[in-house]
Amino acid sequence: MRLCVLGAGAVGPASAVLAASRGHAVSLWSPSGAGTAGLGDSIEAEGAIEGHFPLRVAKGLDDAFGDADAALLAVPAYALPALLPQVAAALPARLPLLIAPAAALAPLALDAMLAARGAAPDRAPVGAMATTPVTARRSSRGRVRVAAIRAAVDVAAVPARSAGEMGALATALFGHASPPAPHALQAGLANANPIIHAVLALTNVTRIERGEAWPQYALMTPAACRLMEALAAERAALAAAFGVEALGLEESLHRANGVPMGPLAEMAEAIAMSRGSVLGPASMETRYVTEDVPYGLAFYLWLARGRGIPMPATEAVVTALEALWGRGLRANPLLEGLDPATLDGALAQGYGRHEAARQE
Repeated sequence: MRLCVLGAGAVGPASAVLAASRGHAVSLWSPSGAGTAGLGDSIEAEGAIEGHFPLRVAKGLDDAFGDADAALLAVPAYALPALLPQVAAALPARLPLLIAPAAALAPLALDAMLAARGAAPDRAPVGAMATTPVTARRSSRGRVRVAAIRAAVDVAAVPARSAGEMGALATALFGHASPPAPHALQAGLANANPIIHAVLALTNVTRIERGEAWPQYALMTPAACRLMEALAAERAALAAAFGVEALGLEESLHRANGVPMGPLAEMAEAIAMSRGSVLGPASMETRYVTEDVPYGLAFYLWLARGRGIPMPATEAVVTALEALWGRGLRANPLLEGLDPATLDGALAQGYGRHEAARQE
């Protein structure tokens, strides 16, 4: 297929490499232009994928979409509020788009924007991937290090009935299993990073503030894991209130790192032994807080308020991080215009699509 990848940080180029390694033709677009500056017609991969792989640098969104058969949007959650309106304005009605990861309710927010601009009611679905196809770091301008390739990624869709179709697309592009999720909220609740990262930031804040090098998996100690498990239990109760199941932290680590299932602290120790010293953040401007709290933990609290569900441990962690970081961490523009009390119908049907029109 012809795949256009939107986002040229680390995950976008690594996903492009993975797709190219499977025989797909790939174009890459950088919203700022910085991620593709200096790239020619190929990129080098190291790590889980080795070699040089062809890609085309797109000059703009219209050029990226062009004759593409599918699109992948892979940018940090904090970039989505500014980027989704641009995507909604340019996305061809026929083109299926996957969002990885589907932070908060990004697929539903995009569908609302498409409906508002009068997009066709029979337009292609929007896919919601629970996490990214790969984990990666950008080694240099023309090189990306693929740390791991996911074995499985839950995939949902807007409208919900298209989950199987979008999962089959993700599998064809990237090779991982794509268990279908009931709707986009499950994908939005499946990512373990908001819980793991927030607790690591909270328990290692002085190391972060001093710019120290610290091994994050080795410091997932039993005490830190107990707090993670408390947050995960509240998230599981929240998911159940919406009729879905959130992927457990243990299963998330197993899928991402291949270590045997077991107690969370033991799994973290096994990852530390197998992968070496994967370092945690060394700056207060870390996505572990600036992204994973507003688009993760604070998003859970927004959902919980709409259903009257208490989440005291989650609330306490967000409040503590706000005090430590000296700023509010709950603003999430993706949620503007969405009502947590009326999400069920929108998650099932989307906005302005044929099924929704018949229901009206």
